[in-house]
Amino acid sequence: MTNKNKIERVSSYKDFSINLPTKIEMGNGILNKVGELCREICSGNKVFIISDPVLEETGIPGRVKKILEENHFYCTQYTQVEPNPKDVDCEAGGEAIQSFGADIILAVGGGSVIDSAKAIALLQAHGGILKDYEGKGKVTRPLIPIVAIPTTAGTGSEVTRSAVITDKARSFKMTVKDLMLAPALAIIDPETTYSLPPGLTASTGMDALVHALEAYTCRLSNPFVEMLAEKAMKLIFPALPRVVKNGNDREGRYQMMHGSLLAGLAFSHADVAAIHCMAEALGGLYDIPHGVANSIFLPIVSDYNARECPEKYALAAGICGLPVKGLNNTKAAELFVNVLTGMAKDIGIPRLADFQQVNPDHFPRLAAAALANGSTPSNCRVIGKSDYLDLFEAAYAL
Repeated sequence: MTNKNKIERVSSYKDFSINLPTKIEMGNGILNKVGELCREICSGNKVFIISDPVLEETGIPGRVKKILEENHFYCTQYTQVEPNPKDVDCEAGGEAIQSFGADIILAVGGGSVIDSAKAIALLQAHGGILKDYEGKGKVTRPLIPIVAIPTTAGTGSEVTRSAVITDKARSFKMTVKDLMLAPALAIIDPETTYSLPPGLTASTGMDALVHALEAYTCRLSNPFVEMLAEKAMKLIFPALPRVVKNGNDREGRYQMMHGSLLAGLAFSHADVAAIHCMAEALGGLYDIPHGVANSIFLPIVSDYNARECPEKYALAAGICGLPVKGLNNTKAAELFVNVLTGMAKDIGIPRLADFQQVNPDHFPRLAAAALANGSTPSNCRVIGKSDYLDLFEAAYAL
């Protein structure tokens, strides 16, 4: 007989396949070895460096370029990247990299920069426009090596095989997915995140938490994914409020980068779910940064899911260190959702209604876009267009 006052672990007897194509180098100060690490995977000497104008001001891309040049690489830089990267900018980057004749592409930045690098490497090898490759299985030739240097603890893109790019004409976020898009090398240095302001630290950190939670709870989760996601949540949950409050917390910054990496590995071997579906619909239409959008919808979608699928949310509560002893699945899941809601408020995540461009008249369009997202079927609770519409309206009313 099942004990209704005990949190029950959900069994995961599933077949699964694991492919880890990315070499990972992580450590404080590891960025200083970028030259020798790139030399290990590339015999050529022409490096196409991608960053963005804001990151350029931190000096990190310039530092990377200097180290590479000291190691006898010839570099050019491309900075035409913005939050929610656009297909037109990636296509301009594709033309630039073809003209340069790069041997290796190096992305220094957050998820927008790394996803852009994947798209640009794809266009260098294949030509055409990015929409030609929307979906899965349309990458037919190997790409030059991609090196990802994440400067936020949130994206996970340094170890994933997909790129999410906004089709500007459709105001729609499309996904290009193939194993050959995975970076050959990820150089993860927590010191690159020390200069992140609190707001960006908060939204990217919540994004990483969403990656772990959705990988853990989605229908495509498996024992390997669960292991990674559990560790990711255990690292991220206590560290995030600390680094928002004190960006110089070295241990906290390391925990966030470690957790973000594990969360990226987790969802790349399972899927994301309804939170991402809503966030990508919102970002495609209004250009709201992806991490912020995920952060907005994390509590409200978790509440929706936990009402019918409380088991894993209850387990997540315990993993995150919440006082669940003596609580059944339903009560523990409720506690988890309440704490997520409070955390979002405490670390300064904006409300949906805070964005003036958001128009409730557009919610049916957003609900349709969320439903059309390929990750909708992975959500642990069945969700339809009317459910998405209710969730957009509920988030706006908060």
